[in-house]
Parts: sequence; structure tokens; C-alpha cells
Amino acid sequence: MEKYKDIISALLKKTEHDLNDTEKHVLQHLRNKEAISRNVHKEFTADLTFGQRLADRVASFGGSWPFIGLFAIFMLLWIGSNVVMLLFFKSKPFDPFPYILLNLFLSMLAAIQAPVIMMSQNRQAAHDRIDAQHDYEVNLKAEIEIMALHQKLDELRESKWGELIGIQQQQIAMLIAINKILEQSEKG
Repeated sequence: MEKYKDIISALLKKTEHDLNDTEKHVLQHLRNKEAISRNVHKEFTADLTFGQRLADRVASFGGSWPFIGLFAIFMLLWIGSNVVMLLFFKSKPFDPFPYILLNLFLSMLAAIQAPVIMMSQNRQAAHDRIDAQHDYEVNLKAEIEIMALHQKLDELRESKWGELIGIQQQQIAMLIAINKILEQSEKG
């Protein structure tokens, strides 16, 4: 397992003492032969409060085409009912033309919806940071494992080269011996 410490030191140009928390975490997983893989999304969503879940639902509905469609229908009905009351019933509309009541409702909706969407976006940003951290750990471990494999291959290749050189030296010695035997048989 010490080979990983050497590989990490070579890769990161740091001693074990100089490693940051993430690098130490990856080294610990390598030493214990543990997988870093985990479901970060499941871990993150398990700790959500009721308010955070509600904010996510509001943000997902508030930023969707069904919301836009329903909102457009609501506004058309609001304006249409005011026009119908004015034109056909000749009565005073409940919200006459600059639609002050409608503007009030729209302002209240925006005042409530915007912070809720911001809460959801902030939570999503925190989730993305955790995802990025996990991705970095997995990538670092993969890179270290690849370096360890390269080191093993290099060691294997070096040992095989040594064996090949030894075999070649034996063959040369045998050829020299055969050559001497042939020379002696030609002379004698």
C-alpha cells in the first residue's frame, strides 16, 4: 500500500503531509481498497427539510410550460371576465382597465415565487458542488490507479528485459561454444 503514497507523491508533487483533505480521503480509500463510488444525490436529498423540498417543487413547477400555460389562461380569463362585464352586462368590471388588482396579485406572486426559486437554486448549487467534489475524488483515484498500473507494467517489462538479456547471453555463450567445437572439428 505504500506504493500508492509514492505514486500520489509523484503525481501531486507533494509529500503525504502536504496532501489536502480530499487527497488524503482518496489515499485512505486506496489503502483500504474501498470504492469511492456512492450515490451523492441520494445522500444529499435524504437530509432535505420540508421547506427545501417545497422550494424545489415550487421552482420546478414555476419554471415549467404547464405553469406558463395555466398562468396565461388565468390572465386571459381575468381580462376576459372584465371585458365581458363591461361590454355585455354594462356593469362596472371588478378590476377596470389598468387592472390594478391583477397587478397587485402578480406582484405578490413574484414577491413570493422569486425567493422560493432562489432557495431552490442555492440548494442546487450546493448539490452541484458536492457532485463536483465527488467527481474530483473519483477522477483522482482513477488517475492514481492508472499510474499504479503503469508502474506495474514498467516493473514487469524491466524484469522481462532482464530475463531476455540473460537468455540472450546464454545463447551467445552456446553459439561461441558451438563455434569453438566446429573450429576444433575442422582442424582435427
